[in-house]
Amino acid sequence: MLKSYFTTAFRAFRRNWNYSVINVVGLTLSLACCLLLFIVIRYERSFDRHHANADRTYRLVSHYTAPQDGFNVGIPLPFLAAMRNDFPDLKHQLTFIHDVRNPVIAAEDRREKGTMRRFQETGGVAAFAEPEYFRLFDYQWISGNPATALNRPGTVVLTEELARKYFGDDDPMGRTLKIDNKLTVLVSGVVQNPPVTSSIPFKMLISFASLKEYGANTNWDDWVSSYTGAQLYLTLPENTSAAQMEQKLVPFLRKYVRAEDAEDQRFELQPLTEIHYSTEMSNYSGRTISKSMIWAMALIGLFLLVTACVNFVNLATAQAIRRSKEVGVRKVLGSSRMQLVRQFLGETGFLTGLAVLLALLIANFSLASVADLLNIKLQTTLFNDLVVIVFLLLLAVFTTVLAGFYPALVLSGYQPVLALKGKIRGSGSGQLTLRRTLIVLQFTISQTLIIGTVIVYNQMDYFRNADLGFRKDAIVMIPIPEKKPGKMESLQAKLTGLPGISSMSFGISSPSARGNWWTGFRYENREKDEEYGVVMRPSDTSYVRTYGLKLMAGRINLPADTMREVLVNERFMTKLGMKSPNEILGKTVLLNGRRLPIVGVIKNFNTFSLHQETEPCILTTHRDAYSSLGIKVSGNSAQVSKTLAEVEAAWAATFPDFLFKYDYLDKTIADFYAAEERLYALFRLLAGIAIFIGCLGLYGVVAFMAESRTKEVGIRKALGASTSHIFGLFSFQFLKLVLIALLIAAPIAWYFTNQWLQDFAYKIDIEWWMFALAGVMATAIALVTVSFQSIRAALMNPVKSLRAE
Repeated sequence: MLKSYFTTAFRAFRRNWNYSVINVVGLTLSLACCLLLFIVIRYERSFDRHHANADRTYRLVSHYTAPQDGFNVGIPLPFLAAMRNDFPDLKHQLTFIHDVRNPVIAAEDRREKGTMRRFQETGGVAAFAEPEYFRLFDYQWISGNPATALNRPGTVVLTEELARKYFGDDDPMGRTLKIDNKLTVLVSGVVQNPPVTSSIPFKMLISFASLKEYGANTNWDDWVSSYTGAQLYLTLPENTSAAQMEQKLVPFLRKYVRAEDAEDQRFELQPLTEIHYSTEMSNYSGRTISKSMIWAMALIGLFLLVTACVNFVNLATAQAIRRSKEVGVRKVLGSSRMQLVRQFLGETGFLTGLAVLLALLIANFSLASVADLLNIKLQTTLFNDLVVIVFLLLLAVFTTVLAGFYPALVLSGYQPVLALKGKIRGSGSGQLTLRRTLIVLQFTISQTLIIGTVIVYNQMDYFRNADLGFRKDAIVMIPIPEKKPGKMESLQAKLTGLPGISSMSFGISSPSARGNWWTGFRYENREKDEEYGVVMRPSDTSYVRTYGLKLMAGRINLPADTMREVLVNERFMTKLGMKSPNEILGKTVLLNGRRLPIVGVIKNFNTFSLHQETEPCILTTHRDAYSSLGIKVSGNSAQVSKTLAEVEAAWAATFPDFLFKYDYLDKTIADFYAAEERLYALFRLLAGIAIFIGCLGLYGVVAFMAESRTKEVGIRKALGASTSHIFGLFSFQFLKLVLIALLIAAPIAWYFTNQWLQDFAYKIDIEWWMFALAGVMATAIALVTVSFQSIRAALMNPVKSLRAE
């Protein structure tokens, strides 16, 4: 029996090879996409779950309710000791982490005594951590003792990867490293590399007791200022819930923070397993993804599979009449309906099995490209992944049932007498309605993706071309590794006068930055600080000119090494209720205990990315806070390259113990939207595949229709119908279906894209022409798909058409 089913399936495949190829190609593409999306979703869902106490570990975050709702992951440094004092049961269950941004690591070259090899690290590589860090987070130890490795100042724990990078095959234990040329540490432990699916991906953990020697970003006695790289984590006892702990933190906050500040602030516990999905808050890995995006990927995978199955159902029901006599013969010879259902499901399973094998090959081949597109790290092969194999088998069964069950019911339900007499009609109203409904479903999915792609493209175009309030082109950002007296001044003297440099400026960062220095302030002689903080932009007197900021009123700061006077942005002025810049000139602000005059007002510029609104900002001189040099370069590419070489030479002469590194500001700002760029690329790809699969099915249906209506076309032509009339006969009914699909897709696409746009403070408006453009594109695609077969049918010689059997 099975042999008979297999033989019949193979003959059906060979006899209708063109339609079988359409089915297999559609199923292969959809299954490959489903598999790749499953792998991506599994990767995203696995973040931070490798820690044994992940479900009871939390990050402490500040939730501000005024003047606007927002979160801050940075915790002021004094809170660590206060938490240990007020919650003794958590003394060893909480830890503080303070990251080190882009450190230069120097290691002695054992082959050449006295020679130091230097390494520039980027991203979330190094951090200061306490011994309790290893109580909360799990690492596999190779050397050293987790209980004592970070007990003493001047110690460091390395991952196996960094140990090999710095010391080769030598034993790293007891070896020394120098961090940013100001802190020497001894290797006291080596651990295995942490999983790539970690929001705390540090590979170098320095004893927290060394932080003061290295230099912290905030004052140890400052209960207000915070740095986003300084975060507090804790693991709760099994009998304590997050809600209970948050209630205990209410009086704790009031105890240490001024009453007026505590009114608009509360501490919340963010689960460790939720950090990766929190797009409104940063993390050390620098990468987040919303759960809604994960659900969107899952739905798109399902939609693609449904689209391919729709092709199968459409073509199978359209061809049903061809197999009616076969069904009649089998029933006469004693086959039951269930046997026929199994036979036709087996044929579907045969095609699905072939598609699964091809999909596995395509997915495995495409894995590296997908990982690169989405900036994720995936294993290089799928063939030895048991979870993937099981998922594929379940997917194959699901696809077989979804694609084959209805056609099997239709075919097995034919009455043998009518089937043998050839009185079965494949174009009955029920089947015709079903096929039209399925085509509408296909194009609804396709047009939803097209509309989404159009809207995402326009939002990305807005990101690229929006006026940020400052100049970003041809500006090179160079980090300043140390602030010893005379160093920055020496570098500036070497660079002054170089022909390729238009201007340059020292500051804490560029105008738009990921990390920001927030602080409170008091305006004039008010009794208390304002209810909101301001973003500090310590910068020299060339900052405004170098970045092209626009001075609305007043003047720029006079040269100084400390804070003497301030510039404020337009947002600062309007938050205080003033409409004219002249109203605020000459007023004062109390900042870090010093009363400073406001000497100028700057037109608004984006202090963050376009995800967030422009915040009140203060520009002031403060040499010790400068950490970057912005250089405006000019000339053609060859001249710019020469200028950068001269800058590197000057930099190396000034900072011989560090590595030269630079980035273009426009690239840095573009990186703010890397996640959205990846989303746009993914949308384009999946929309293209969905359209292609839908067009395959439409092509097949039109081809079968043209074949089954050969005589009708011949008669119409014999009676004088033109080629355009025949073309319209085939095309018009499908265009109606495309337009119906657009009416259904438009509100669906509007809802989901509008939800996505809510993540941005600055965004485009969704306009009617975006939907019209998607409709025109879908109509054009459908017309091209239909036209080949319809024109071919229209051009056929009516004599041959009328002779066709």
